[in-house]
Amino acid sequence: MKKFRSDVSGFYKLSMEERLKLLSELVLLTQDEQLILRNLGYFKTSQIDTLIENVIGSFQLPLGIAFNFRINDKDYLIPMAIEEPSVVAAASNAAKMARKHGGFYSEKVNSVMISQIQITQIDNIEDAKNILIKNKDEILALANEQDPLLNKLGGGAIDLEIREITTRKGKMLIVHLLVNVLDAMGANVVNTMAEAVTPYLEKLSGGKIYLRIVSNLATERIARCKAVFDKESLGGEEVVEGILNAYEFALADPYRATTHNKGIMNGISALALATGNDTRAIEAGAHAYASLGGRYEPLTKFNTDSEGNLIGEIELPLALGIIGGMTKVHPMAKLALKILNVSSSEELSQVAAALGLAQNVAALRALASEGIQKGHMALHSRNIAKIAGVPDNLVEKVAQKLIQDKKIRIDYAKEILNKIKEGEIL
Repeated sequence: MKKFRSDVSGFYKLSMEERLKLLSELVLLTQDEQLILRNLGYFKTSQIDTLIENVIGSFQLPLGIAFNFRINDKDYLIPMAIEEPSVVAAASNAAKMARKHGGFYSEKVNSVMISQIQITQIDNIEDAKNILIKNKDEILALANEQDPLLNKLGGGAIDLEIREITTRKGKMLIVHLLVNVLDAMGANVVNTMAEAVTPYLEKLSGGKIYLRIVSNLATERIARCKAVFDKESLGGEEVVEGILNAYEFALADPYRATTHNKGIMNGISALALATGNDTRAIEAGAHAYASLGGRYEPLTKFNTDSEGNLIGEIELPLALGIIGGMTKVHPMAKLALKILNVSSSEELSQVAAALGLAQNVAALRALASEGIQKGHMALHSRNIAKIAGVPDNLVEKVAQKLIQDKKIRIDYAKEILNKIKEGEIL
């Protein structure tokens, strides 16, 4: 590749076609590579060019459907956008095991978001606290003036919390503005409200405000879900014991807990992405919540009932929305929400919690019995065969040979293909 400079000015002012032409000149894109970038899939140029800056194309992921889910006595088809093999199948399988005992039961999820307002340079912390509390109603009223429609629908700013923290820059007051955002994720509305009340808070406190922004640690939107997973379907008493031991491992060791929780987020993030929600916010909130006790711990809990069936529970913050942001702009997100058939952000969070619990159980079952690689590698071996240039009619044959020989590599796939062509492998 030729050398080039990255200090390009005005790229955003160009049309998408002009951007592609310039990029092609900079990095010497082939005609086939340019064709990939021109393929916008379900997007129109006018749609995608307004979503982010410097758009040159779209990036697609597989969209799968998880089956067998029954949550709060309602059946769901759950869309999942993810690149990792075996995840969708594993979730469906775990949901089938829970279905024998009524499925998943998710608790009510509030729709309250927190916006943090950082007040610094305060002369008298206690006086500032008292005056803010005294004027709470006026502060909330000012915040609610920013979104009359949200208020009309039953939402809006509902409370203030004031926290004193000690930093290397001295003591600060952190005002939490609590806002019922209804069916939205809520970042935009709480940020707008925080901006609006900032001058008044500075006047009241005599301090200087810097940050005023949503917190992705959404502790007012906690989702909790519980399910019973059939002992025999899991593989019997020994597998259940293995799952309990795996859970205790995660509870005692943050290295394991991190991977434990990653498995949970395989499901939740895939659903969040499919429905146009902010996966980064969901991931950050979940992992922060896992650390609130002072050490990083699993987001799920496990024990058994009197018959030896596995009881699983999950608890984490889920700030998901079905209106606003990408949820009503992205064509596939709109379709995914239609498939999912949820009527509120609360219901979406309930589904997400159940999906995360199912995903975790499926992963722990695989680890406690056959090992995580068996199912994963069955799909991965097919991908390796395709990457190696194996014709479609021989992919399955080459994949099986890769698994049999425990050499899931591109070079070995090519070697197997050559042997098939030369008649050495029938």
